[in-house]
Amino acid sequence: MKDFHCCATCQHFKAERVAEGRKYYCSRLGYETKPAYKFDCWDPKEHIIKLMNK
Repeated sequence: MKDFHCCATCQHFKAERVAEGRKYYCSRLGYETKPAYKFDCWDPKEHIIKLMNK
């Protein structure tokens, strides 16, 4: 699980294109984050769950 646990693999992770580049945020927590950040509220995307089960 440690190889997969990060914001970028969470179902609440959202990325938007803005004039300055990209903006990453958590739709559950409601604030900006970065793809490599880790929080205890991690809820993996479906394809990540399948990868972890292999």
